[in-house]
Amino acid sequence: MDPRVTAAIAANDGLITRARALDLGLSPGEVRRLLRHHEWVPLRRGIYTPAETWAELDEHVGRPLLLARAAVLAMRRGWVLSHDSAAHALGMPILAARDGFVHMTRPGWTNAWTENGVKHHLARYADQQVLRVGGVPVLDRARTAVDIAREHGILAGIVACDSALRAGATRAELEAAYVIMQCWPGVKAARRSVALADPGAQTPHESLGRHLVIEAGIGEPETQFPVRTQRGIAWCDIRVGHHVIETDGRLKYRSLERGGVAHDVEEAVWEEKLRERAVSDRGLVVSRVVWADHWGPRRADAVRRLRSAQAEADARFGRELSPTLAAEAERIRREHSARRPA
Repeated sequence: MDPRVTAAIAANDGLITRARALDLGLSPGEVRRLLRHHEWVPLRRGIYTPAETWAELDEHVGRPLLLARAAVLAMRRGWVLSHDSAAHALGMPILAARDGFVHMTRPGWTNAWTENGVKHHLARYADQQVLRVGGVPVLDRARTAVDIAREHGILAGIVACDSALRAGATRAELEAAYVIMQCWPGVKAARRSVALADPGAQTPHESLGRHLVIEAGIGEPETQFPVRTQRGIAWCDIRVGHHVIETDGRLKYRSLERGGVAHDVEEAVWEEKLRERAVSDRGLVVSRVVWADHWGPRRADAVRRLRSAQAEADARFGRELSPTLAAEAERIRREHSARRPA
């Protein structure tokens, strides 16, 4: 490959247009050969990325973000990235959408249509809601979270709103984002998602776990509850009364070689068992929720398990959190200005 072409691709975040390639000296035949031999991957008409770049990107964020950048290159008029595409550009963890559309918005009367994998939205927004990320105009976190809630519903909306709060957006900004949306489709889901948002949820899994607890009707969930144990301070994902709910992901039990974070899988599992026993010894009942518990028939089963565990905790230790645990948690939070890492 001509080093000038390689440099141009690197300077444009992995993208190159046909026009730019021709300007740098490639012939139309060479471009066709690169595509025919699958050395370049076409993302939009006349916009490509090297096959090795595409292969290295994950399917949940990396590829959708590159597709969004390609769509921006192909667009004319005043489009900005929005919804899921804006979240990817801003580094906001969200639920992956089934449709996989690139989302773009420009000012206009509320309307939307889909064409060639891009969902175009006409909607009002304020100039101060537009940021630039890598030279690309993007709607800010608060507006993005509210748009995701309108587009995909409360589950996705809670995850997005939690993510926005965690990244520094305020609840007032989230509320202000939907003020202009009085009669827009999905605005009820946006309002409810903002009302239920909590920056204490450190991952989408924890956001969904809190939603599951609310659906179970076992009480108001508190996030990031600290407990002083014989093994040190344990930060529990969610608490209701004397019942703590831990949202377990597979990454912490997967080896580094397989893309996880565990140096020793057996040791990671054993440490988690000891931690759970130490938390239980302080007068708490521990439940565990995995990702599959949020969907389909597993969700109803998870709700029943949470209700049963809550009834056990209430019967053994009382409905209200003991003054001792409450006072300890308050002291620990004062001592630790930052919450534990996820």
